[in-house]
Amino acid sequence: MGGNGGGGTTAASTDKRPNELLGSWFVRSGWSKGELARQVNRRARQLGANHISTDTSRVRRWLDGENPREPIPRILSELFSERFGCVVSVEDLGLRAARQAPSVSGVDLPWTAPQTVALLSEFSRSDLMLARRGFLGASLALSAGPSLIEPMQRWLVPGPSAHQPEPEPASASRHQGRLSRPELELLESTTAMFRKWDAQCGGGLRRKAVVGQLHEVTDLLQEPQPEATNRTLFKVAAELAELAGWMSYDVGLQPTAQKYFVLALHAAKEAGDKPLGSYVLSSMSRQMIHLGRPDDALELIHLAQYGSRDCASPRTQSMLYAMEARAYANMGQPGKCKRAVRMAEDTFGDVHDWDDPDPDWIRFFSEAELYGENSHSYRDLAYVAGRSPAYASLAEPVMQRAVDLFAKDEVHQRSYALNLIGMATVHLLRREPEQSAVLATEAMTVAKKVRSERVNTRIRKTVDTAVRDFGDLADVVDLTERLAIELPESAEAV
Repeated sequence: MGGNGGGGTTAASTDKRPNELLGSWFVRSGWSKGELARQVNRRARQLGANHISTDTSRVRRWLDGENPREPIPRILSELFSERFGCVVSVEDLGLRAARQAPSVSGVDLPWTAPQTVALLSEFSRSDLMLARRGFLGASLALSAGPSLIEPMQRWLVPGPSAHQPEPEPASASRHQGRLSRPELELLESTTAMFRKWDAQCGGGLRRKAVVGQLHEVTDLLQEPQPEATNRTLFKVAAELAELAGWMSYDVGLQPTAQKYFVLALHAAKEAGDKPLGSYVLSSMSRQMIHLGRPDDALELIHLAQYGSRDCASPRTQSMLYAMEARAYANMGQPGKCKRAVRMAEDTFGDVHDWDDPDPDWIRFFSEAELYGENSHSYRDLAYVAGRSPAYASLAEPVMQRAVDLFAKDEVHQRSYALNLIGMATVHLLRREPEQSAVLATEAMTVAKKVRSERVNTRIRKTVDTAVRDFGDLADVVDLTERLAIELPESAEAV
């Protein structure tokens, strides 16, 4: 096998010592060498790095101290992070991290308008050009802890206006009035359309179209525009960057998602839109919960709440309380979780669309979403508390209400699938495997319509849990066979 086929080495391999860090994570994962090799190859295909062809002998050489070339270290980082539900960095695995320019790999970026535009342009262009070959994802690293939280806190720091000055009169500038109000409204409505497609079809189908639209908007921001137009363009850029991040998160590109979220927050600051910034932070918080960092998630939510305390609508505030509850649940703090759940419910009671309509980016947070988030908080509490049946019983009626409401919603199909599988996990916690199998089967039916690796992964994990706890039950055996047919693991185009 050639060096490129298996990842190769970054340096001469004389006097190698076993990689004890990688070995420790590998042993705890429970994977065989062959299974890890297959997962690396599958993830490489998802990234478009089709030259990667790893086998058991190559894995053995990594464990013996060989340093693989990129993108193998990043792939291993992602695989172990997903396996353990926490951020497992390249350094944690004892593998050298490739050096990258801060503009490519970091989240501690300058809070100025021109640099925000340049970074949005650079990153979206790189994504469009390189993602299919796997190089963009391979160049990124997830940030967590103080290295993530401290740069995001600068969102609150007031700064001098960094927007471009008003253009010269029309006689001196051919760009004056280049974008009319109808053109700006078209950009906004196109963003809303992309958001609807994402809810309906998942992140895998339209991600590149969103990234392309974002790149076009950054081109407009590099031209002289009136101040009001600049702010609108920055708002559109923030929404598109958040959506690109959300879609990346949905298909499993976690470092790429985080980078887009960070850039979206910068753009929201330039737009002067604090509620939108708080929404971006809530998306970052959700990602941190997914990655097993609820303490970071809570920091991000508190930052969002503080920064938008005087301007967020009741719907936005309710969503932030619901995410605060999720963070507390995953931290194992039931009292604070229940308080945040009550605040989310009470605040949602103040939502009146006819009074002050919300922007499109928060309209997804319906009564169904409120029930879904709060029931997942109780479900998460049950897991943290050692599979507590008491918390599972709290979750069941709330999640059933969410499932019933989403069943009538033809747009938010991904949310419907996620709540079906959430309900399946609740029944497993209550040791009711037959009901769980029925719901998991329904979730598979919806998942086939939704191109979301996040949904598919949750279904597979739930089925794995059912097999572990009730593997001899006929319903669970049938469920496992159906999963292999309905949702076979395969490379997703992103």
